[in-house]
Amino acid sequence: MRDALCASEPGIGLAIQMIVLCLVALSAWLVLRVGRISLGQQAYFGIGSYGAAWLTTVGQWPLDAALLAATISGAIAAALMSWPLLRLPGLHYAVASLAVAELVRLGLSGWRYQIPGPAGTQVGPDGVHGFRDIRWLFDHQVSQSDYLIWASAVLIAVVLALLVLSRTRLGLAMKMVGHDETLAASQGLPVHRLRLLVTALAGAVAAFAGGLYAHQLTYIEPALFDPMLGIHAVGYSMLGGLATPLGPLLGAAFDLGLIEATRWFEGWRMVLFGTLVAIFLRWRPRGLLDETLLYRLRSAWQSRGHTVSTSVTGQP
Repeated sequence: MRDALCASEPGIGLAIQMIVLCLVALSAWLVLRVGRISLGQQAYFGIGSYGAAWLTTVGQWPLDAALLAATISGAIAAALMSWPLLRLPGLHYAVASLAVAELVRLGLSGWRYQIPGPAGTQVGPDGVHGFRDIRWLFDHQVSQSDYLIWASAVLIAVVLALLVLSRTRLGLAMKMVGHDETLAASQGLPVHRLRLLVTALAGAVAAFAGGLYAHQLTYIEPALFDPMLGIHAVGYSMLGGLATPLGPLLGAAFDLGLIEATRWFEGWRMVLFGTLVAIFLRWRPRGLLDETLLYRLRSAWQSRGHTVSTSVTGQP
């Protein structure tokens, strides 16, 4: 996935890759917020990729409608797949989510539905040979730069929406379930329904990212949706922090922006990334941007604002 994206346009390919992986990491972060580890977000990423690509190439849908349909499909698929699994304890759920993702990947490997394209070639999914000629951006003369700007705006909107959500009663309930499900249930919170809702939302975000990815790359195949994508998504959240949706973005930027872009770590990227995640799990189990650090930063900001206000008014 990484090499294929970077081959499109230098710099722009890596930037779009970071946006796509940030969205997948945010989907994994949502599940972590309610006390579950999902190693299978690549399943909904793949569903969104194939769904959006099929709608624009075979169905001739506009891209925005195809992405919306793929997002809804990802939410429904996540809800249906997670409903029988969410009552499993933590480790069992993580393994089950990985198994479900592999089943989805095998299902996509067997999907063949092709029709004659405008140039006389066959378009549509072709099993293990992948899905070629996803040309909506080329046919509508959308440049990679314009696509990058649009994708960046979507990422900002998703992050802002999650920040607003965290301040609502639903966001507080999610946090309570993630910290202690037994205590949350004793307070009358519907733990299973909350987790199901959040899992569906996470599936929607991952599916939307998949639709973005498919149209930027123009070619996808089931092998791209391997377990490492889900493991990286969880790792970004563990590394960046669980207290805020900015955490997964920080983790992705550190991995792709520093380790990936630095020649010093060439050939050792996976080893270094895995080591950092293991260290953080031992010494900072809720990542760099945890609740304690956020509280200190907020207190420091408020103290600075109070100092500036005092100096201006001359009153303590």
